[in-house]
Amino acid sequence: MKPIYRIAIVDDDDGVRQSLSSLVRALGHEVRTYPSATAFLADDGDSPDCLLTDIQMPQMDGDQLQAELLARGCTYPMIFMTGFPNDALRARVMARGARAFLVKPVDGDAMARCLGEALGIA
Repeated sequence: MKPIYRIAIVDDDDGVRQSLSSLVRALGHEVRTYPSATAFLADDGDSPDCLLTDIQMPQMDGDQLQAELLARGCTYPMIFMTGFPNDALRARVMARGARAFLVKPVDGDAMARCLGEALGIA
């Protein structure tokens, strides 16, 4: 039996959250969604096994979220998505341990592959 992993999805776009949630559930995982980085940080529940987050969000972006999580000692894998890629940002989040940096719209097969690799089940 395949293990069920807890996946957190942080994106300010409701449509993206819904479509990613459907994809991740179809892969057999538990999903929690958050409309912002601050909402994710405010959740006192169990840590996820993997975080999927947008980069461009109001209040706190994905880059800042990663920095805050690392400062808190969080070690779970993080996958970043953006509709506005740039090399400096990609280099920064990857240097801090991101497992993937994907350009929106993200292909479902690519997300499934990256998620499997991040969880060590690919």
